[in-house]
Amino acid sequence: MTCRPAGLCFRFRFRTSAYFLIVVSIRSLRSLLLACGNWLRRLQNWLVGALLVVGVLVACRLWPHPPLRDWKPSSTAVYDDRGRLLRLTLASDDRFRLWVPLEDMSPQLVDAVLLHEDRWFRWHPGFNPYGLARGAWVTYVRHGNPQGGSTITMQLARSLWHLGTRTPWGKLEQVARAVQLELFYSKKQILEAYLNDAPYGRNVEGAGAASIAYFNCPVGALSLPEALALAVIPQDPTHRLPSVPAKEASGAGTETVINHALTVARNRLYVRWLVSHPRDAALRPLFALPLSIRPLSALPFEAPHAVDQVLTALRMDGADHESRVRTTLDLRLQHVLEREVTRFVARNNNIGIRNASAILVDTRDMGIKALVGSADYFNRPIHGQVNGTLARRSPGSTLKPFIYGLGFDQGVLHPQTVLRDVPTSFGPYAPENFDGHFLGPITATDALNRSRNVPAVWVASQLHNPDLYQFLQEAGIGHMASEQHYGLALVLGGGEVSMQELASLYAMLANRGLLEPLRLRASDPRSRGIRLLSDEASFMVMDILRQHLRPDETTGAQPSHLPVYWKTGTSWAFRDAWTAGVFGPYVLVVWVGNFDSTGNPAFVGVEAGAPLFFQIVDGLEAEFPQLAEPPRPKPKNLKRVQICLASGDLPNQWCPQRGWTWFIPGKSPIRVSNVHRPLVIDDATGLPACPPYEGKHTHEEVYEFWSSDLQQVFAQAGIPRRKPPVNPECRNAGTPDGSPPQITSPVFGSVYTMRLTQPDKQRIAFSATTDADAHALYWFVNDAYVGRSAPGTALYWKPGAAGNYNVRAIDDHGRVDQRALQVSLVE
Repeated sequence: MTCRPAGLCFRFRFRTSAYFLIVVSIRSLRSLLLACGNWLRRLQNWLVGALLVVGVLVACRLWPHPPLRDWKPSSTAVYDDRGRLLRLTLASDDRFRLWVPLEDMSPQLVDAVLLHEDRWFRWHPGFNPYGLARGAWVTYVRHGNPQGGSTITMQLARSLWHLGTRTPWGKLEQVARAVQLELFYSKKQILEAYLNDAPYGRNVEGAGAASIAYFNCPVGALSLPEALALAVIPQDPTHRLPSVPAKEASGAGTETVINHALTVARNRLYVRWLVSHPRDAALRPLFALPLSIRPLSALPFEAPHAVDQVLTALRMDGADHESRVRTTLDLRLQHVLEREVTRFVARNNNIGIRNASAILVDTRDMGIKALVGSADYFNRPIHGQVNGTLARRSPGSTLKPFIYGLGFDQGVLHPQTVLRDVPTSFGPYAPENFDGHFLGPITATDALNRSRNVPAVWVASQLHNPDLYQFLQEAGIGHMASEQHYGLALVLGGGEVSMQELASLYAMLANRGLLEPLRLRASDPRSRGIRLLSDEASFMVMDILRQHLRPDETTGAQPSHLPVYWKTGTSWAFRDAWTAGVFGPYVLVVWVGNFDSTGNPAFVGVEAGAPLFFQIVDGLEAEFPQLAEPPRPKPKNLKRVQICLASGDLPNQWCPQRGWTWFIPGKSPIRVSNVHRPLVIDDATGLPACPPYEGKHTHEEVYEFWSSDLQQVFAQAGIPRRKPPVNPECRNAGTPDGSPPQITSPVFGSVYTMRLTQPDKQRIAFSATTDADAHALYWFVNDAYVGRSAPGTALYWKPGAAGNYNVRAIDDHGRVDQRALQVSLVE
């Protein structure tokens, strides 16, 4: 055997060992790589599984599903403009249930509910295994009082799906539904839905409805004792809600005090509350006081007709799901109107007055501040639930102010125009006055305030574009027949309007001719309005109505410290008595009558409507002495002009009584009065002398020259009028001598130019020579009165545009001169 060298043997063993290590390392690395691959595959599987779970959760949240708010119908809480509850309606399932967003709820209530009902709510998946196990042990093993171990989510599931949970299978379904809720909705949504669905005794569900019903405050404004009381009621509402009358404890009449069971449960929760809220220990004395709670029978039922109208409008608009509606009503004003209507009906029941309606509108924002639809909402014999402010009836004479307003705008008359209250036929229509008498010549102001029919019909007959019918159509008066159906009878109430429509028309007068719709919901936007009358015409109508004296038989109170602008109306056959008007910032319309249209001689506007109207006005002023009239300045384009009271025209030299009237330059019709005229009387015969008068013994006497129909009315009324004598022997007998005025400026045949750069500074002088007996000159341009000047004094006039004009000068004797005037524009 040959022996190798030692070094060679060493190298051989080293190579063998290295090879062995390499093989082992490779095998270890391969095993490690295989292990890492298995771990990565398992990690990948876990990640895929987790992503699938997250995807399912996200899909559940993103999958379309109805909001929890829509699962059950909601009540509607209706408030006045100051947040006072008017009514809490029942939902369609006869429950009081008012949805309130979680952020609007009292944080103390939310924390108290979680503390009392489900401390682990924010962490469990919809059910609490410990709670379920404890409930099963107590209920089925120890046979104690049944305990469900339900979480907030499980309680919500039981309510939404109407589950029976007294059996194990029912409890299992409740758990499954709770998990379903957790999958589809967030914790915030579930907690919000629970607080809006929890039972609070009888037919009250949800903290929002319970807070309003029991404590008369929003759920966000609860005190700590109230919040803790609400937190414990849902666990046992049947035994914790009954209470004893408060009058035994505090002397209150419409509230009760929470019973012993609710007090104990609330105070026990307060002890637990202090553990996490130690600062609230300072409120401990509050928990020693009796806590008052309002019974459901004492829930407000205010302004029933107005609330009914709001709810009907919500249904028609498809917005009946709204849980809170704020109206424009003011409960204080509402109570005044209700009180005065009740007193008026009780005081006049002996003459057959059993029903009345009233509406009060704020002209500043067109909000209805008070609405009384009938004298008694619950009085079935008078059909008390009918809203009289929406019923359509004959308005009587309450539309006459708008006839005169249209007449002012169309240049038919001015406030002191003398109209004829004499027997008159308008085709086949011959109107009569309410009292059956005629007053002869009467000013427009007196004709409106004394509600004379013939002058009003005459004014209406002169209207065009618009006439009264077109005006009412533009005002939105609905359900009108054709214009031919009414004719001129529309003036005296031949059509039908509602109280609310009439209130909007009178508010239009107060707002200087701008008509805006009434608002009953605070959310209703204000309209820009449409102009039906000019600023000037509205002002003049209001000024006339302000002069309407209060009837003595209203209340016996001192006259209002505020001006009152009012008008009465009586419908045919004494079916309706109206009074409508403006005082302070308000429009008030009242109606007295029967909903079945039964007539009564007592239903006269001035005898029934006006007393109730002023009774309400006096009541409001007594209740709110700070009432003031909004600023209503005189329109800039309105002028005052002196007139002869007998004729309503510009006074001549012989007019014995003069006054003032409002006048719209360029619109209002006016001329020089010719009622009072002098006659040259022969001293010997007492008859008008025949001209020429030189060498004769004569003197002048002034007579009133009235038309034959007016003379006949004066005679029938027993008012003596000295008839002017007549001399048939000559023409122009008794006519005074004198020369007419002679216009000296503008110059005959001249063209007056105006510079475009300074049109406002261009004025034209009007002057004329007059006879010595003339004392005044009245200037007219195209039949529009522009001013008065003394003889020898110029009047300056600024033309509105280039064109041809006709200038007339009339002296106070009625003598006239006229001249053409041409005005051009230059650069």
